[in-house]
Amino acid sequence: MSSAPTDIETDQRPDEIEPDDDASEIRSHAVTLAQHGERLDKLLTSLAPEFSRAHLQGLIADGRVQVEGKVSSTPSTKVKAGWRVQVELVKPAQDQAFKPEDIPLDIVYEDEHVLVVNKPVGLVVHPAAGNWSGTLLNGILFRDPKAAALPRAGIVHRLDKDTSGLMVVGRTLEAVTGLMRDIASRVVSRKYLALVHGRLKLDQDSIEAPVGRDPKVRVRMAVVNSGKWARTDIDLVAYAEGIGAVRCTLHTGRTHQIRVHLAFRGHPLVSDELYGGRPALGMTRQALHAAHLAFKHPVTGEKLSFDATPPDDFRHAWAHIVGDDLLEDFSDEE
Repeated sequence: MSSAPTDIETDQRPDEIEPDDDASEIRSHAVTLAQHGERLDKLLTSLAPEFSRAHLQGLIADGRVQVEGKVSSTPSTKVKAGWRVQVELVKPAQDQAFKPEDIPLDIVYEDEHVLVVNKPVGLVVHPAAGNWSGTLLNGILFRDPKAAALPRAGIVHRLDKDTSGLMVVGRTLEAVTGLMRDIASRVVSRKYLALVHGRLKLDQDSIEAPVGRDPKVRVRMAVVNSGKWARTDIDLVAYAEGIGAVRCTLHTGRTHQIRVHLAFRGHPLVSDELYGGRPALGMTRQALHAAHLAFKHPVTGEKLSFDATPPDDFRHAWAHIVGDDLLEDFSDEE
């Protein structure tokens, strides 16, 4: 466990510390006369000052605190002098997130500086609330322990959990810095395939609209005046049965950008429930695939270009609209 912060003072330390394992620790304490009548959660802040009160209240709710040998689930319980309080201290999930995990990765390209990954559907890229483990970052740390020394283990951009396709990861600080600079300068080429509801008014269109947090539904993004400028170019490939097959070129990389922009135009992605897309063509997740990635090598300057065939669900749905000519190579567009 980490040591107590130097800016917190307490004259009460646990009279027993029993190491359990790397993830938890048992601390036991006898309530003093000075602590008589204190709330249980307040007592725990002196027993474990390295944790926030909110986290300690969570441990109480999880049944990890005992008072006089019985589980206490009420933070406001008033303790009495002489009572024995025991707490199983578990680090916040985010503190345990950056750990190596043996997660299979589909590596498209690698050298000593960069890694190109074809991310499958269902794989979260970076640990966050609700997904503190089992992420691409955890898999990278397992595959390349040196990545622990890099910001976000070298991850310089992300894909949504249910979006498949290509990502580039830096393996050295020089590469991470160069890739982030090029992405910010919009010289990294990222093209996506998507299936949307409805017939687009124009076969070729460019959507420029600011994207930010939806003020009404916090789990969504939206086109809002307070958002960040974003641009997505749209090319219609084919249209049939109320579904459009489109290619999207990102000029910026805002969260959920393609999904938000197309929904804003009245054409949500197929099966994108969050943004109003209905299931169709057997798709049970948003119909979006990062098909093409091209960039200048951040160290050697070599031009690198990659294409990835979509997974079966998307491939079959796309073929139903487009026909047998499933995918085209993007390399001639560079």
